[in-house]
Amino acid sequence: MANNASIVILDGGRRLPRADILHNNKGPGLFTRFTTTQLGGMAIRAALRDTDVDPGRIGHVVMGMAAHSHRDSIYGAQGARWRGGLPDDVPALTVARICGSGAEAISVASEMAIAGLRHDRERPFYVVGGCESMQYPFSVYNLRGRAVGSGVQKYGPVDPRALPPGVYLQDALLMCLYDPGAKMAMANTAEELGRRYRITRQECDAFGYRSHVRAKAARDAGHFDEETEPVVVGQGGSKAPVTVRHDTHILEEPSLEGMAKLFPAFEAGGVITAGNASAVVDSAAAMVLGLEKDAERFGCKPLCRIAGYGVAGVDPRIMGFGPVPSTRKALEHAGLKGEQIDIVEINEAFAPQALACMREFEKMGLDPEKVNPMGNAIALGHPLGATGAILTLTCAYALRRRKLRYGVVTMCIGGGQGIALVLESIH
Repeated sequence: MANNASIVILDGGRRLPRADILHNNKGPGLFTRFTTTQLGGMAIRAALRDTDVDPGRIGHVVMGMAAHSHRDSIYGAQGARWRGGLPDDVPALTVARICGSGAEAISVASEMAIAGLRHDRERPFYVVGGCESMQYPFSVYNLRGRAVGSGVQKYGPVDPRALPPGVYLQDALLMCLYDPGAKMAMANTAEELGRRYRITRQECDAFGYRSHVRAKAARDAGHFDEETEPVVVGQGGSKAPVTVRHDTHILEEPSLEGMAKLFPAFEAGGVITAGNASAVVDSAAAMVLGLEKDAERFGCKPLCRIAGYGVAGVDPRIMGFGPVPSTRKALEHAGLKGEQIDIVEINEAFAPQALACMREFEKMGLDPEKVNPMGNAIALGHPLGATGAILTLTCAYALRRRKLRYGVVTMCIGGGQGIALVLESIH
């Protein structure tokens, strides 16, 4: 019987494949043409199609998004809402906790349902998830109000041929990965964790290799299929459309020898390389959640129960440590011990960051072999605002498929935070 404050995620949540922002590192990625709201809309439409709930019972949309990549990004969840097929009388909320935004969306909707202040008894279900196109623009600053060509630039498009001398573009992707509070880029905070935990380059490469091997095995076994919505991408002209069915970053023949040949990417003598850091990808995920008593009332099939929540702040110079205190809080909230957890999905932002957290997880009773059994962001990618929602679906479907009970989903957050959810499978 449902607890009055028990939240369930309904069966039928879907996520898109994670597509590299560059195809083979040489050309535009497969999802380059899609905005963040378009990706979110695709995920919502798929989730509503495959979830056994009347769309008329959806009372709110809550979607995570980390950064603004396109001109319609300001509309965030609202743009994903209408693109996903929900009517105009359904309100939508965009939440941003950077890398934890997708998990935060799940948490915020849960709080809305439990608190009841904005809960609609006749439309008691929430579409939640996250979306992120990481096709961030190159930006021009300090141009508004300056003379450009024959006039003063107030707003609108700019003819680059008319730009005054000294004006240059900055890559918003690189800029947002630098934290002025820490006075470090995200990768450098992970290098700092590596130094504090004396994590070697060999350990990082082995972890990257592990991620690719496990992800490839899971993909080949079809373990991602039930959560993934294929995306048809037009190629223009007479070219036939391409159907993207799988995550695109997985190496077909990973090797430790190949990993060892890669140069440090962020610091001279550092341990992080392109082979043991998360891939930069575009994706989205969506699912429907609500109070368990409402799922029972309307005859909806639950996939899992959210048993615990946790969020924590940490020193921004070691922002990657955030999963440790947030997971501890989530376990305490769930009333569980680490030994009871069957699957842990920790976002692999960078190998030394994940490895440092795993050492602390062991002290909580979490088995390292149960961490990321299907690979994670090094092989699969990290679409910032979507990752928390994607990992939640991956964990929930894996628990059901393997007839296990408890899972933890957790990730670090730029600026010095961590977020975690504890899932209890219902099968």
